[in-house]
Amino acid sequence: MQIFKTLIWISCFMLLVGSKNSTEKNLYFDVVHNGNVIGSLNATKTFKNSMIYYQSSTTIETRIIKEVKVNYKYDVAFENNMLESSNVDITVNEKPHAKTHTLWHNSDYQVIKDGEDKETLTDSINYATIQLYFKEPKHIEKCYSEQDGSFNTIKPLGNHRYKKINSKGRENIYYYKNGVLKKATIDGGLIKFEIVAKN
Repeated sequence: MQIFKTLIWISCFMLLVGSKNSTEKNLYFDVVHNGNVIGSLNATKTFKNSMIYYQSSTTIETRIIKEVKVNYKYDVAFENNMLESSNVDITVNEKPHAKTHTLWHNSDYQVIKDGEDKETLTDSINYATIQLYFKEPKHIEKCYSEQDGSFNTIKPLGNHRYKKINSKGRENIYYYKNGVLKKATIDGGLIKFEIVAKN
């Protein structure tokens, strides 16, 4: 019986030690449209050994002619500062709207959009849009759009503000303070809105 108790104690200790090998950072934003909060954005950054995992979930409920509920889910993994994989799943009124999967394979990236091979990317990806939530993009000129499977341009506007321009010409503006994102104006295609940091 004592041996059994000892094994349980050792197992619990190993779990506690193992959990310390990973650290997590959480960010919370309100989604604002015309001065009204219409949703929320939660983003998580987890360090585990040589990997960094990013996740974000955005839910927006508003009325555009009729009631619309949009959900964006991002799962992104980096290893040694290079993108390993990303999955983006967007639903509108709880029905599939768009899915994009990017995976590093051998020496390039395979991009699959809505179940079909879109293209192969040979450029290395060291910065992706989800990272804009966590770190001011100083000296970054482009970032990978996990949603579109393409590269976006980043232009500094001064005073810790940056403009991101996607492949369709849509522009988002990001505002930082002490290296931390405080606010962004987003052209989401379906709707334009702001995200405002809660913490």
